[in-house]
Amino acid sequence: MKKILIILTFSLLASSNLFADTESSKLNKFNQWLSENGYHQYINLEQNPVCKEEPKYSQAWYLQNCDKFQGSNNLDIKIKNKALSATNIAYHSNPNRDSLIYYLWKYSYRDRSSHLKEFKPTNNSYDFKFNLIEDKFLKKQMKTKGILSYLYYQDGEVLIDEFSPKERLGEFLNNETKFYSMSMGKSVTSYILGHAICEGYIDGVDARVNDWPVIKDSLYHDQKLINFLNMNTGDQKYIDEFEDGTSKLGAYEDRDIATTMRLHFNNKNTKKSKDIYNYNGFVTQLILNYIKFKTGEDYEKLYKKIFNDKIKIKHSILYGFTSSAEQFGNGHPNISATRFDYLRIAKAMMDDYQNDTCVGKYLKEIYKRRISKSNRDKNEPAFNRSKTYGGQFHMDYPGLKDKIVFGMNGYGGQAILIDMENSRIVVLNSLHYNNTKYKYNHKKILFDPIKKGK
Repeated sequence: MKKILIILTFSLLASSNLFADTESSKLNKFNQWLSENGYHQYINLEQNPVCKEEPKYSQAWYLQNCDKFQGSNNLDIKIKNKALSATNIAYHSNPNRDSLIYYLWKYSYRDRSSHLKEFKPTNNSYDFKFNLIEDKFLKKQMKTKGILSYLYYQDGEVLIDEFSPKERLGEFLNNETKFYSMSMGKSVTSYILGHAICEGYIDGVDARVNDWPVIKDSLYHDQKLINFLNMNTGDQKYIDEFEDGTSKLGAYEDRDIATTMRLHFNNKNTKKSKDIYNYNGFVTQLILNYIKFKTGEDYEKLYKKIFNDKIKIKHSILYGFTSSAEQFGNGHPNISATRFDYLRIAKAMMDDYQNDTCVGKYLKEIYKRRISKSNRDKNEPAFNRSKTYGGQFHMDYPGLKDKIVFGMNGYGGQAILIDMENSRIVVLNSLHYNNTKYKYNHKKILFDPIKKGK
């Protein structure tokens, strides 16, 4: 027993040290970013004397970490939960401004090349028209909340264009800042699927996924695509992100589809349960990788057709992948894009819907086939508490009765609402949201503009 306790203690210490090293490395990169981008008021330069004495690139020079940034920051960064510090701000936390600065760097500026690929635009980006008005209530909200950026588009013009105030977080933001989200990528994945259907790669939303070897023998095999789109594949026995905020599948976000299947589904007699709304990220991973399977070598061509030829993005966007080979299903639906490119994506969806294009007909079909959230909306943050879900979009928001609104929502309070018939779009990029200090007024700044216009 004593031996076991010693082993456990050693393991915990090793795990703690590993985390400390990882977080220390990130802090060092953060400090370097502050220095390289001119935020010198937040850093203390502290060069190690050994780095001057030892020959550059010598063993002693490397052992003293002379190849790394020599300095620290003077910010009061508070990281309370090590399990969450590597990724998200804990939902219930109320971080200070200094901590928000650090997490903004993590979300928007740190190197993510290990799991995000860059897609570059052509030179024919869509340019918006502006007819700006002032919204004093919004400005007041942005002074204290986690809102980074807010755009309101109506009838062909951008009417509101606001950043977080300079003294809040605005000094770190510009029109080339990329805002990262996994959940907003769910809706983008659905839009890609619509194009794959219209280009003839996939028969339609009622096509059965029975030709993809990666999911053979799992509960997902031979189900209709509409079940995947509506998150009602009957997988709640194996994955429940409402129950504990994570997943019974473990770290599926970092794995390819084949690995997750092997570990949790294949050869385990997995069975489909009742068809109910069960929001989770794994189903979207399945959709994206099925699109890649069906389009094969044409996937990049399809991607270019959507984002360059139709949406006409202005800046590069980053899209996700896991480290494995593509044939194992290594695509991930996460996305990182600029504020106006998010607006361009939303506008393209709205234009398709209004012009009744093939993709517009797909969007109308998924709206028609939407399903009830079956009271599970009570588990969702207030800004995201819609009554129905259809085709990877949130629909039927409170107070927006009789309006066809497609919602794209993400962790931290990120939200895009598209009024398909009345040409109104809200794009709100946010760093943090909760039900206390960081709860923004979603009725006044999200729902009312869609309901009433400006």
